[in-house]
Amino acid sequence: MTTTGTAAARTLHDVTPERIFEIAQGFMASKHLFAASELGVFEALGEGPADLAGLAARSGLNRRTARISADAMVALGLLERHGDRYANSPVAAVFLSGTTPADFRPLLRFWDRLSYPAWSDLAGALGRGHPAHEIFEIDDELVPIMSAGIAAATAAACQALPAAAGLAPGSRLLDIGGGTGSWAIALAAAVPDLTATVFELSEVADVARDQLRATPYRDRVDVLDGNVLTGQLPPGYDAFLLANLVHYYTPETNRSILRRIRTSADPGARLLLADFWTDPSHTQPLAAALMAGEFAIHVNDGDVYSAAEAGDWLTSTGWRMTRHTPLAGPISLITAEAV
Repeated sequence: MTTTGTAAARTLHDVTPERIFEIAQGFMASKHLFAASELGVFEALGEGPADLAGLAARSGLNRRTARISADAMVALGLLERHGDRYANSPVAAVFLSGTTPADFRPLLRFWDRLSYPAWSDLAGALGRGHPAHEIFEIDDELVPIMSAGIAAATAAACQALPAAAGLAPGSRLLDIGGGTGSWAIALAAAVPDLTATVFELSEVADVARDQLRATPYRDRVDVLDGNVLTGQLPPGYDAFLLANLVHYYTPETNRSILRRIRTSADPGARLLLADFWTDPSHTQPLAAALMAGEFAIHVNDGDVYSAAEAGDWLTSTGWRMTRHTPLAGPISLITAEAV
């Protein structure tokens, strides 16, 4: 046997393919989770533990398919089985049963309906250098699913933002590309007398207006149609927020955006950048590294960036980076001041 053959044989004894199987079968776990959520398995068990007959009756599934779904969720740790009775695990009870305000089901629906089909073309998007279709080109019926999913994904980070942002009472905030207004609403709820304007593209701004009508902060959070890339930023703000916007654009475009904001900002104005900031290697946190694929399949220039890269952008556009703070999950906050 050659030296190369001996080394290969030794390697076969030293390593196993389990990690490859674990990663490659991840799509099965994802689709099982999406299906269980869509079919109401967690919601049914939110009424209390049930045996297979009871779960089937509550969910409308037959016994065979109820067992397949429930046992897969037990294997994944999202359901518990005691004898012949199934129950939600603690994490499923909080985030998937629909019985608490912390509802992740809209996020699962977004990933299933929008992300999962697009991920089937990840190799194509990476090979071409751009997605087959940008997420902005989705059918109108999917826009509410997208908005609700993004809101669910960022809910914990929104709630953590006020403490990390350190805005003074009475601050005037411009939430640039603020989506449906959830970030601005979280700040208005926590910071006394803060007023905010969501500056967003017209089709998203309409969704934000609808959402704001149902909140007690509609008198303190306004919505203004606009485009940060081409439009004039409104004057009169002492704090600026870019939440989950940087990852849509190239470094050059992000520097241009930061420069445009600096032109509108007085010295000492605050800048808040909430995004999937990574370490210098772009590999940690893991969820942020994986999200780079999500952006690649949905946006022409989508990517994740490191906090160090953001610091360089800020220095070159008239800002001074002051802090980098974790928010929730892979989302963190960079704060800066206008110099």
